[in-house]
Amino acid sequence: MALQFTVSESTGRVGDAERAKILANPGFGNYFTDHMVTATWSDADGWHDAAVTPYGPIALDPAAAVLHYAQEIFEGMKAYRHADGTVWTFRPEANAARFARSAHRLALPVLPEDDFVQSLREIVAIDKAWVPEAADGAETSLYLRPFMFASEAFLGVRPAKKVTYCVIASPAGAYFSGGVKPVSLWISTDFARAGEGGTGAAKCGGNYASSLAGQLEGIDHDCDQAVFLDSSTHTYIEELGGMNLFIVYRDGRIVTPELTGSILEGVTRSSILELAKELGLSPEERRIPIQEWKDGAESGEIAEVFACGTAAVVTPVGELRWDGGSCDHRRDGHTDEIALKIRSTLLDIQYGRAEDARGWMTQLA
Repeated sequence: MALQFTVSESTGRVGDAERAKILANPGFGNYFTDHMVTATWSDADGWHDAAVTPYGPIALDPAAAVLHYAQEIFEGMKAYRHADGTVWTFRPEANAARFARSAHRLALPVLPEDDFVQSLREIVAIDKAWVPEAADGAETSLYLRPFMFASEAFLGVRPAKKVTYCVIASPAGAYFSGGVKPVSLWISTDFARAGEGGTGAAKCGGNYASSLAGQLEGIDHDCDQAVFLDSSTHTYIEELGGMNLFIVYRDGRIVTPELTGSILEGVTRSSILELAKELGLSPEERRIPIQEWKDGAESGEIAEVFACGTAAVVTPVGELRWDGGSCDHRRDGHTDEIALKIRSTLLDIQYGRAEDARGWMTQLA
């Protein structure tokens, strides 16, 4: 049976003037709406106690399993206000399916897709005023963060018998406040994001934690991010700490690393693969040696490289650096034409400025 959500409205809502001030410059992940969604799963009762409550701290027993064994998963998506005032989100069924895959991998209970999507509707319905107005092409949105964690209090290595599900929401400004900026990447050879048989294909916090040392290594070498290679041979490109990669060749091929079990299947990634053909490109998924990237950049065979994900949508890569060398994709007048075209195509669909021929958008409010 589908979950039934009870609603307890906050008596301490942020005032209109203060909220407007926040929405004028929200940044990313800095402010949160007035409410949150919660639900509980137990071994005995399944999913129950679904509720919309005032946003606030979560009480955890010091022995809660998540604090000791990292049994948790999350998702990320955006709610977009269209010109007519309605609020929509992009491919939530794909996020629900990935959430289910992540749950299987982390030995957590699966939340049915209908309940997942309804939880998004619940928080947007009560906090709709927090969805920024779509004005002058601004890339503002309400970021939605569903997550699930083992809340049972026990010390022992086994799947938890009590689990908590939550959704929180945070207004988000444009990822690139001054326009899209190419990023520089450092090839991490000392660290791996994930390994064969591990949790790389699941969206869990441990994968992001394991990427931080590589990211710091990149920053130490004056780069914005690190690109990780396969952990077995350090030969093949995998992904950034939180974004998938695409390489565009001059002959029209657009190639992304194939899913090997250690790469997260991004919703933006899969959407780009579907859009590629109608943009005159030939999409491929295969293993890409890092040497191919270096050689293609040097010869000019590679026209562009870009990263993609929910937060930034599409981010051009300007420079790739490694110990002893570098290559610049923007030399000799190279542009980011394909990356920017894909980016604008996705944004036009998400904000309702273009036809949604694939039925990717779901109305939330």
